Amino acid sequence: MRVRDWQDVLDDVAGGSTDPDGWRAVAGSRRDGLGEDLYFGHPSIGVYHLKTYAKNPRDLRGVGARVARRVDDGLDPLLPDEESPGRFAVRNPPADEDEAKDVATRLEETLKVHAEAPTEPDHLFEDVMDAIDSPAFGPMSYEFDGRTDELDELTDTFDEAEALLSAELDDLIEDDDVGRGFH
Repeated sequence: MRVRDWQDVLDDVAGGSTDPDGWRAVAGSRRDGLGEDLYFGHPSIGVYHLKTYAKNPRDLRGVGARVARRVDDGLDPLLPDEESPGRFAVRNPPADEDEAKDVATRLEETLKVHAEAPTEPDHLFEDVMDAIDSPAFGPMSYEFDGRTDELDELTDTFDEAEALLSAELDDLIEDDDVGRGFH
């Protein structure tokens, strides 16, 4: 397992050529300390674990790693299914002005279609993700100020990765003097 900057892990996910709507995620507060935990996985790509914290309201920092090469029968029930109420997405910004205009046009057309016809929320979400060409999106179980049971089980399953990522994140937090506030 290689610990990397959390953005590098997301770049791997965004750059992958796979079924973008096959991803699932679980997130919540860290078990011990400042920040959040995020696990996200895809059956054919594997499971990633990110640990992040907000240095200030505009600067998110963190670390991450790939913790499993595939989602097996033991991990599958820990990740949400389509019935989960939450959703997440990963998106790369458009490369240039022309691409931005193309994305905006596709998004505008998608929203017009859904505004004129009865639609299900999940269908709107999926169509918007397709319109903006999101490389990864899907259901998410998220606890804003706590932890889900699934998050605790994933943490226990990958206890060695948890210890290593927590130590790395704690070093970042200490180096940033986050405990002292900012001015």
